[in-house]
Amino acid sequence: LEEQGESDPALFLSVLNRVIYKNIVRTQTDKYLTLAFVDFRPDGEVILSGQHEEVLIVRNDGSVERIDTNDLGFPVGLEPDISDFVATRSLRLAAGDVLLLHTDGITEAENPSAELYGIERLCASAAQYANGSAESIKTGIIADLMAYIADQKIHDDITLVVVKQR
Repeated sequence: LEEQGESDPALFLSVLNRVIYKNIVRTQTDKYLTLAFVDFRPDGEVILSGQHEEVLIVRNDGSVERIDTNDLGFPVGLEPDISDFVATRSLRLAAGDVLLLHTDGITEAENPSAELYGIERLCASAAQYANGSAESIKTGIIADLMAYIADQKIHDDITLVVVKQR
């Protein structure tokens, strides 16, 4: 689809879902995935589509917005057709705003007392480092997370994408 110039995220997700669903049925597995598309436009507009973890935006004034993606998609591979569930949302980033994408391996990481790191800690950590570069924000958040979990075993992937608007 990308090679053919398709840029409609709803169509992209629908076609991808059909392919993955057919493979899941063929292989008789119970796997599925969540997937979000994030399209950055030169004017600071961000088009978000698909269901995944909450998207976080740390505004240049330090406030944190939590963008719920549940109404933007459906898990890929569970149903033969998800086209009725896929939607898009437009967001705007101003200079200095930070957008964070993350996996649940961050929010579900546990400390030695079996307490989850959670979305609130992630938001607080992101706000704490938001004045730095994208790289320093990522490094700071991961350092906070690793200090929190201490010597606990990591049970899931820890993925963090940080984008800072210029």
